[in-house]
Amino acid sequence: MAETEEEEMVSAEASGFSDLSDSEFLEILDLDDSQESSASLSNPGPSSELPGKDGKLISLPKGKRGLDVSSPMERFHLNYLYVTDLSTQNWCEQQMVYGKEIPDFLVPEKAAVLDTGASIHLARELEVHDLRTVPITTKEDAWAVKFLNMLLMIPTLQSEGRIREFPVFGEVDGVLLVGVIDELHYTAKGELELVELKTRRRPVLPLEAQKNKDYFQVSLYKYIFDAMVQGKVTTASLIHHTKLHPEKPLGPSVLRHAQQGGFSVKSLGDLMELVFLSLTLSDLPVIDILKIEYIHQETATVLATEVVAFEEKEVRGKVQHCMAYWMGHREPQGVDIEEAWKCRTCNYADICQWRQGGGVHSSTLEPQAKKAK
Repeated sequence: MAETEEEEMVSAEASGFSDLSDSEFLEILDLDDSQESSASLSNPGPSSELPGKDGKLISLPKGKRGLDVSSPMERFHLNYLYVTDLSTQNWCEQQMVYGKEIPDFLVPEKAAVLDTGASIHLARELEVHDLRTVPITTKEDAWAVKFLNMLLMIPTLQSEGRIREFPVFGEVDGVLLVGVIDELHYTAKGELELVELKTRRRPVLPLEAQKNKDYFQVSLYKYIFDAMVQGKVTTASLIHHTKLHPEKPLGPSVLRHAQQGGFSVKSLGDLMELVFLSLTLSDLPVIDILKIEYIHQETATVLATEVVAFEEKEVRGKVQHCMAYWMGHREPQGVDIEEAWKCRTCNYADICQWRQGGGVHSSTLEPQAKKAK
């Protein structure tokens, strides 16, 4: 397979496709994402405190979830979700919710893991293309940068090259889901293969529960990518969820890079049209093989490569369960008693309402207790 080592890709100072995980911590959240994080602290949620990064106590918003009539998408001011939101939700939904309610809370150990994983990931990315930083001022410019990258990567993949950091997006059960695929390439047999990089702090493989979380993540990537190349994703859906203004002129830096890439465009809408045409007319196939590569951070040694079986019915069921929470159809849930061992490494264990309620939210216990009287 020919690798495009001379290919130059574009990165932005802010992005509409940040998908945070140990291997995807390279891009800064866009303008809307920053506002979403700060705004979420003033909305109803559980009441408690825990130490932040600087040792000072961070207060969780007060109020009972049962009294909050807005959906989590509205409460956290989210226009869309990341693939890693759902994979984290699959590990422990309650932990994921606390992560949204306290977006600035991150223990030093976890931060170090993310930084090291990002460095390894960046080194991998630089093996196949160079990076350039494009100054941007609007969310339209941020998404435009990603669309430019897609337009550059699609022909490379068509010519059986290896591409990394490929953005994916699509509507799932009424919610826009976005992410970034670590790597795509063709095998010797002509099958399209996805490879996800996961770094490990110790030279041991993760437990089965962690593997299941990772399996769900790569399955979601396939689910969205396949829909994109099959023409099931529309510009109307993307604009509706992101609140983008396709007619807005692109910034001078983005326009310059578009022209250097051979694209005659003036607005985000022009770029979106090119991307959707490229996806549907490129004859790109659906993803055939899903793999996860576990790597030891310190030595960069590959510990194992796991092949993931894609079970569409199972993936659909998990997605529907996840989305039921985001749309406000049910309360968040913690882990079952069989997986209570996860709480030992959770930063929120001391304040967790799910644990305090013995497997149900403590806010739902009071009405039951009154009925018992």
